[in-house]
Amino acid sequence: MRIELLLLLVINLALVLTFWRLVRGPTLADRVVALDLITTLIIGDIVVFAIANDQPLLLDLVLVLALIAFLATVAFAHYIEKGGATWRKS
Repeated sequence: MRIELLLLLVINLALVLTFWRLVRGPTLADRVVALDLITTLIIGDIVVFAIANDQPLLLDLVLVLALIAFLATVAFAHYIEKGGATWRKS
């Protein structure tokens, strides 16, 4: 078995489990962290695919996606800091 297929299998399994946390997560923060992790796992999928198929152009797409994900996380942190979200604390 090629290592790329094994990597894609593991990353996609983590993607499914993270999606379950996104749907089930009891708080808004859980859902945002799960969404951020989903974005990171999709980036990992694209990187493995790009390396396995010798497609360096896809790495530019990964860079843009990572920047957008970072800005979304910063925007959510700013939203929480301003008191826009309330959730229960455990």
